[in-house]
Amino acid sequence: MALMITDECINCDVCEPECPNGAITQGEEVYEIDPGKCTECVGHFDTPQCIEVCPVDCIIPHPDHVEDKDQLQQKFLKLTAVKS
Repeated sequence: MALMITDECINCDVCEPECPNGAITQGEEVYEIDPGKCTECVGHFDTPQCIEVCPVDCIIPHPDHVEDKDQLQQKFLKLTAVKS
């Protein structure tokens, strides 16, 4: 399941550099997570790094992008595939 950042975000900037997929960017109001790039750190880490560093616990599963670990692994492989 891709993650999302709620409006409780305080724009502290700690999550963005932690994302190995570059899925987190500054939005108009708060940081946003691109569900097409979010693998919940599957393939990189055991736990989502953005959740680990978030001081206000505003990162939750995205209800519109439900994926299991196998789907997240496939997304990771697609995102990190070497283009020839």
